[in-house]
Amino acid sequence: MSEFVSGDRLVLVTGVDERLGYATALRFAADGASLIVHTKDQHGSARTLDRLVADGVDPRTVRVVTADFRRLVEVDALAAQLHAALPALHVLVNAAAIAGAPGRTHTEDGFELALQVNYLAPHRLTMALAGALAAARGRVVNVTSKMHIGGNIDYSDLDRRRGLYTPTAVYAQSKLALTMFTRTLAETGPGGLTAVSVHPAEFEIDMPQLRSHADEPFDQPAAVIAALCAPGSAVVDGGYYIGTELSDPAGLVRNSRARARLASWSNELMVAA
Repeated sequence: MSEFVSGDRLVLVTGVDERLGYATALRFAADGASLIVHTKDQHGSARTLDRLVADGVDPRTVRVVTADFRRLVEVDALAAQLHAALPALHVLVNAAAIAGAPGRTHTEDGFELALQVNYLAPHRLTMALAGALAAARGRVVNVTSKMHIGGNIDYSDLDRRRGLYTPTAVYAQSKLALTMFTRTLAETGPGGLTAVSVHPAEFEIDMPQLRSHADEPFDQPAAVIAALCAPGSAVVDGGYYIGTELSDPAGLVRNSRARARLASWSNELMVAA
């Protein structure tokens, strides 16, 4: 990372080896930003860089970093690397995500898979970079889902080891946690940082089985994310957006006590790591 000299605007996008992350990174590059793009492994990083260059992105303006969000040790290593290398960061887009697994699935860290990838990993990365974002008066955009409104945070069974398991329930829980975190970050994070969450498309990004056009292009969702990050664009700090329209989130997002409990649980995990 030390040899990377960024331009006037530095943007980090996670999940660029997936369709939304890639389209979003390409959009920011077209707008003149320098990029740090995250992929889950080295194979994905080489392929992603080749694609970006083939699509016209100057390789001197891109650096690729890797971490498998299914392994928190890799997330923490990436967070430490970026924290040390980046005194300022203008935009962080947490786009990396997965659908709920067909059956109960837990990571080697012991957490339900979707909860870890969609919430715990971006939470840890964002908290490590909060200072750099504040220094640049930067913006965090967390890609959530309308499905968060149907989610529930059950502290007696967060990892869904007991009771009824469905892929949609664990996915909704993970996106609810992410949306709650966004509001908490806006209220308690360092001054200068702005955070919003967004459902950027007219379909479920991570669950093509729930939409009729699984091959829908991602240019428009990427444009929505870029618009929310545009310098000078007015957004409500902590707001939840559907497209570029401010919308009402789930009740738990608006519940400060519920968010404080989630923050306490999440921060304790970071301290214990």
